[in-house]
Amino acid sequence: MTTSTGHTPRAEHAGSRRWLLPVIILAAFALRMVVVLFTYRGLPFAEEYLSHAQFGWEMGWIARALASGHGFSSPYYPWSGPTAMQPPLYPFLLSLVFRLFGIYSIASGFVILSINSLLSALTCIPIYYSAKYSLGARAAKIAAWIWALYPFAIYFSAGRVWEYALTGLLFTTCFCIAQRIHHSAKPLAWLGWGALFGLTALSNPSVLSTLPFLLLMALYRVRRSGGRWLLYGALTAVAAIVVLTPWTVRNYRALGILCPVRDNFWLEVYDDNSGDASLDPSSAHPDANPAEMQKWLSMGEAGFLKEKHDLAMNYIHQHPEFVIRKTMRRAFYYWTGFWSLSAQELKEQPYEPGNIFYVCCISFLMLRGVLRLWHRNRAAALPYLILIAVFPLTYYITHSLMDYRQPDRKSVV
Repeated sequence: MTTSTGHTPRAEHAGSRRWLLPVIILAAFALRMVVVLFTYRGLPFAEEYLSHAQFGWEMGWIARALASGHGFSSPYYPWSGPTAMQPPLYPFLLSLVFRLFGIYSIASGFVILSINSLLSALTCIPIYYSAKYSLGARAAKIAAWIWALYPFAIYFSAGRVWEYALTGLLFTTCFCIAQRIHHSAKPLAWLGWGALFGLTALSNPSVLSTLPFLLLMALYRVRRSGGRWLLYGALTAVAAIVVLTPWTVRNYRALGILCPVRDNFWLEVYDDNSGDASLDPSSAHPDANPAEMQKWLSMGEAGFLKEKHDLAMNYIHQHPEFVIRKTMRRAFYYWTGFWSLSAQELKEQPYEPGNIFYVCCISFLMLRGVLRLWHRNRAAALPYLILIAVFPLTYYITHSLMDYRQPDRKSVV
């Protein structure tokens, strides 16, 4: 009499693997929701409009304008007309929450942080498949669990109203596709990849810096195998441009500027390169400087930002050595968490030494892992090296705060 006893362990093992990723996602989401329960009541609510801390900053004010019928406008507290200060995807999402649950209400705080937490938990999926493609199933399991328990991922999704989790999920998916897109001979796949990159840029345009390099890497592999690399490259680029074009047209019609996603780049450059500014980017920002707010309201967004462009360029030309030193300092901070251990810094940031140790450990483990992967499989390591080298460049020349490394998280994991 035949039995299936010999196949039972194998079947059970396959079943456990099938449920592994859903279990990790649920664990990640549950952990983040626990944190949400402790953080959402700390958000400023309706009676505290003037406070921009934690409830969306500029994105929150734009969402307020959208939910109030003012359109995509007013990135600061006063009503100030159309804006392109922020990418559109997250403010529209937040405005939907505001419409359903109230502008800056306690219910909206809970809902948006819950959505952030879900998006962050779902990021386990592309992380798992990225690691599986590069290193195998065991490493994929470890990578997914690390992300589920990663403190920065938990805090910045469950405690902050910003686009970190949305961008992280979209960008990690783009990266996961970039690793294997060269195997596809379907033009629709390349179109979809380009469109997804364009959509991700509408959440955070900084990710566009990686597209040319990841695309060239994929096209080189296609060309070596005799594929239609030129067609695939054109399809990817066209798809990304098509997705970005409607918002570019909107910005030109609303503000008279040619801007694919957001227009505040030179404000950020000027703010952190015009003196020995602290890590808090506030000196040139209207929300924290009454004089700048008056300029903003009187000159309009386009005029205000053009002035900041001119001031930034003049300062760079007059003080190139200072700007270079500041850029190198920001790059060092990005990977180490070290900015200063002065008495004033320690007074304002008492946990700075612990944060420095933690970030240095994470960066060390990242570099060690990438180097080991390089020696084992250079082709698999190359996309990670592109990510590490290219993505932070925008932040090296503007601001390099800890939360800005979140879309680059898969290089850490």
